[in-house]
Amino acid sequence: MPTTRYGLPLLVPGQLQKDVTHNEALTLIDALIDPVLEGWGIDLPPATALPGQCWGVGPAPSGEWTGQPGALAVATAGGWRLIAVPDGFAARSANDGGLVVKSATGWAVVPVVPTPSGGSVVDQECRAALATLLGALAAAGIASS
Repeated sequence: MPTTRYGLPLLVPGQLQKDVTHNEALTLIDALIDPVLEGWGIDLPPATALPGQCWGVGPAPSGEWTGQPGALAVATAGGWRLIAVPDGFAARSANDGGLVVKSATGWAVVPVVPTPSGGSVVDQECRAALATLLGALAAAGIASS
């Protein structure tokens, strides 16, 4: 029997080998706490991966990721763990530490909003900065435009 949000395995009364279930839950929790993505929107598992490395699965996965679009793929010593994460789930990019968010349309980088510049009237600068921010949030699937 799994948990509701992330499908973590639960112990049940009278269960044998509780350590196996407990260790699997800890492995998944370890992947979900502050994940760092090596890549996202990827459909084919990498040929080599170190335990603990994560990827955001693309829309048409194949190989060991078949049937898990949009999942968080985590390499472990025992093989791939695929976790169905909800829309809005955020991770950091291994490349630059930027934020990557999962949405209904897939994984997307949250763009960095530039500091307002230019304009001779403060209101114009503020409106331009807000428009840029709202556009970035909408592009990342965090807000609607």
